[in-house]
Amino acid sequence: MDKKTFDKGVEVRTAVLGKQYVENALKNVDDFNRPFQELVTEYCWGAVWGRDELPRKTRSMLNIAMIAILNRPHEFKLHIKGALTNGVSKDEIREILMQVAIYAGVPAAVDSFRLAREAFAELEKA
Repeated sequence: MDKKTFDKGVEVRTAVLGKQYVENALKNVDDFNRPFQELVTEYCWGAVWGRDELPRKTRSMLNIAMIAILNRPHEFKLHIKGALTNGVSKDEIREILMQVAIYAGVPAAVDSFRLAREAFAELEKA
């Protein structure tokens, strides 16, 4: 593991998903999932999200579309919240999901619109 890239990953992951989420993810590490958490933090958040060639807002917009298409509801809601943190507006999220409907299918968009509204509601309660 490259410590510098891992530390960058922790920094970016925290900025996008929040300190509490990252602390919980790393606190719940055990011998079974430690290598996976290190991989995600170092490579996903440090080596890729940590690059300067795309702004975080653009990365969030791409993630929303890809995760919606992959039908990963937990990660989708998490990345909706992160996207808002990165400056993606609700109107932009709507437009991303409209694009998903056309290119990935209406059922994927139906679920994604519902999950996005749930994420918005959760943030309003917080």
